[in-house]
Parts: sequence; structure tokens; C-alpha cells
Amino acid sequence: MENNAQTNENIDLIRGEPEKAIKKLSVPTMLAMLFVAGYYLVDGIWVVGLGQAAIAGIGFLNPFYMILLGISLGLSTGVASSISRFIGAKDHNGANMSAMHSILILIIVSIILTLLLFFLQKPLLILLGASGASLNEGLKYGTPLFLGLTVLVFTIGLTGILRGEGDMKRPMYGIGFAVILNTILDPIFIYTLNLGSAGASIATVFSCFIALIVMIYWIFIKKDTYVDVNFKNFKFDSEISFDILKVAIPSSMEMIIQNIALSMYLIFISMIGGDYGVAVFSSAQRLYTFATLPINAIGATVTTVSGSAFGAKNEDYLSRSHIYGSKMSMILATLFLIIFILFANPLASILAFTPETSNLIGGIAGFLQIGTLCLPFISIGLASSYFYQGIGKGTTSLAWTIIREIICTNVFIYVFGILLGWGLIGVWAGLTVGKSIASVLNFLFVRHLIKSLKW
Repeated sequence: MENNAQTNENIDLIRGEPEKAIKKLSVPTMLAMLFVAGYYLVDGIWVVGLGQAAIAGIGFLNPFYMILLGISLGLSTGVASSISRFIGAKDHNGANMSAMHSILILIIVSIILTLLLFFLQKPLLILLGASGASLNEGLKYGTPLFLGLTVLVFTIGLTGILRGEGDMKRPMYGIGFAVILNTILDPIFIYTLNLGSAGASIATVFSCFIALIVMIYWIFIKKDTYVDVNFKNFKFDSEISFDILKVAIPSSMEMIIQNIALSMYLIFISMIGGDYGVAVFSSAQRLYTFATLPINAIGATVTTVSGSAFGAKNEDYLSRSHIYGSKMSMILATLFLIIFILFANPLASILAFTPETSNLIGGIAGFLQIGTLCLPFISIGLASSYFYQGIGKGTTSLAWTIIREIICTNVFIYVFGILLGWGLIGVWAGLTVGKSIASVLNFLFVRHLIKSLKW
């Protein structure tokens, strides 16, 4: 449906100059990503009142939550990359079929994830070191979340259809409203209804369901999108499914790898600092994630813009999309780093504001002043990984994630935290050094790749 004025403007934008497209599309995408981060950050703030066991329990659950989020974002990225490349090649029907195949994939993935995470959450939590009260709190939070994960997967997955055609504003509106609702419902469900940790995840699922209804209305009922989702004309095409999955699977695997790495960090931290260390890291990680999601938002626009340039076989636009996206990411990351260093203690106090958790403030502040020094370097590495996804090279992006998160970072954590005996400070230093080195190498590899591309 190309007769809609706003839709035409979006299509012209992603087919035009990359700097203008990335600049204009990044802000609404950034806000949408911040709203996504807001779900988990808001839950964490309200759960503080339940005590250290609840904080640690949800902290142990963090890798599974992030895996779920990662798979959803991976599917969203896969369809956005596929649609943007079809748009760059001016293949409207291909974009339509890509959208319909993505919905089929979302249904299958939701069923599989529900079964796996619901039944395996307890043994996996125990494997990570959760026990006693922290294990019980983790299960209370995880059970409603995993039972309702179809809502989360579809809400985030469907944003890929809109992002692929350059519509970044409506995902922001839908998710933003849901986060505001979640903020209101959290204290009601947790404390007024006395549901505790379970109340936080129930509020998350319910508010996310509202966003899903809005997405369904825009795509299936109002039908004012570039893509036309009409299953009357649907015919399964394995090539289109592969086109989506060749980006979606590696992209999802990246988040899984990152959270496997996060689980490894938690094991090191638990060995060195016990529940205290886990609670410190889990609390500080919320702010770190809050900082990286808007950086990821710029990367998401790089995926769309570079995908369109790749589909149009425009090497100049392709190179410029990577450079400009990296510059924007680094500037934003540096601003976050300055804030974390200058306001480490006040920010830590927000995450540990009760008398029972005030002992965490110093540890959280220490992480913010050391563990976030990698942000400017991480930013150009993330822009590079999203670039790979835009041109359909999801496995290359995955390979660099493994190098960064599993190999480099864990090696330096082990060296600084255990071999040199620096304790938790060593873990934070290992995170910074390992991620920084790998991210710079990733950026340099993209510059080489662009020069060697053969159309």
C-alpha cells in the first residue's frame, strides 16, 4: 500500500542519503529501545523493596530474560533486514511475502520458547548458583513471564515489519505506552495485591499485551503500511524464510551468546563475591543495559539503511551508513560514560535505596566507574555488527559476538579477577578491556569488508 503519504516518505528516506536517514530514524528507535529497557529497569527498582533475596533471584533470572528479549529482537532484526533489502531492490511483493513469513516464524518460535523456558527454568537457575530464598524469588518472577512470553515475542517481532520500511515512530508509541502502564501497575501488583516478585512479571506481560493489540491494529486492521499482510495470497517460500532466518538466527544467537557469557560472569562473580557480588552486578547491569539499548537503536537504523543500500548495490551509501552510525554511537556512548563516572554514587543510591540494600551502593558505584569504560568502544563494535545484519551476513556478526563476549572478555576477567586476585574490581576491569579490544577489531574488519565486496 504505497499510496500513504507517510509511508512514501519513510521509503524515500531509507533509499536516500544514509546520514539523513540514520539521524532521523535513530531518535524514535532510541526511545523505543529505552522503553524496552524501562520494562526491566522499572521492575528492578520496585523489587528492591522486597529485599536482597528478591534482587539476587531476579538477577539470576536476568540471562533468561535477556535470551527471550534477544530472540525477539533477533527475529525483528531478521525481518527488518529482509524487508529493507527488498525495498532497496524495489521488490514490493518480496517485502509483503517477507512480512507474512515472519509472522509464521514468530508463531513457531513462541511455542518452542514457552515449553523450553517454563520447564527448564528451575534446573537452570540452580545451575547458575541460585538457592534457597533467591531461587524461590527467581521462580516467582520467571513463571508468569515465561507463560506469557508469546506476547513479548510478538510485540517486539512485529516492530521489525515497521522498522524494515523505515517506520520507527509507531513502535516507539506502542511500547512507550506499555512501559508507562507497567510503571503504574508494578507497585499495585507487587505490594497492593501482595504478589511480590510475581507481580512484577505479571505487570510486564499485561502491559506488553496492550502494545501488541496496538501493533495488530496498525498492521492487520488499519493497513496503512508499505507491506500488505494478506494471508489470502500467502504461499510458503523457503527462500524467503531463509532470507529472514539467515539474519534472525545469528542475531538471536548473538543475544544467547551474550547471555551465556553473562551467566559465566555471574559464576565468576558468585565465586568471588557471593550473593553480594551478584546483587551488585545485577543492579549495575540495569544501568549498563539502559545505556547500551539506545546505542543498539542507532545500530538498528544502520541495519535498515545499509540493507536498503545493499539491495540497491550502492557502495558509497553502504560505507557512509557504517561510518555515520559508528560516529553517532560513539558520541552517545561517551555521554553515558561521563554521566556514569560523575554521578556513580547518586545513581547507585537509586538502585539501592532501602536500609537493607544500602550496603550495595559502593559496589554498584565501583562498577559504574570501571565496568562502563568500554562503552565508547562497544558502540562502534555494535554498529559494525548491525551493519553485517543489514547486508545479510548474520553469521559474521555472530562470530564477532563470540570473540567479544566469550573469548576476549572471559579471558581478561579470569586473568584480572582470579589469577591476579583483584576480586570484583578485576571482573569489572576484565569486562572493559576484553570488550574494548574486540570491538575495535570488529570495526576495522567492516572497513576491510566494504572495500572487498563484489556485487
